[in-house]
Amino acid sequence: MRDSCAIVARFVFFVMCLDIHIIGVYDKSMINSKETTIYKRVNITLPNKTIKLLDSVANKGERSSFVDRAVHFYIEEVGRSNLNKQLQEGALERSSRDLSLAEDWFLIEEQSW
Repeated sequence: MRDSCAIVARFVFFVMCLDIHIIGVYDKSMINSKETTIYKRVNITLPNKTIKLLDSVANKGERSSFVDRAVHFYIEEVGRSNLNKQLQEGALERSSRDLSLAEDWFLIEEQSW
């Protein structure tokens, strides 16, 4: 009987520690989410200046979701910037051809009037 009480006590202590660990690490949106998103813990090293900046805009329990949003935002912006750059380069590469076509069509249009 005594051994089973000790086992139960250890289990309860473990669950309490686990609960405290989860509450301290994951923000509410991660715990209460109805999505089936899988989270993975990663360790990153950042300069103190970056940590201070992060702490100034996100509470300690909200760091992960802030970093998640920042990474998605950055990747979308870089993708958008790359797309704009490719469009500009393509337009410059085809500019002489496009100008020639426009001149040809202009002449055809002038002749039809």
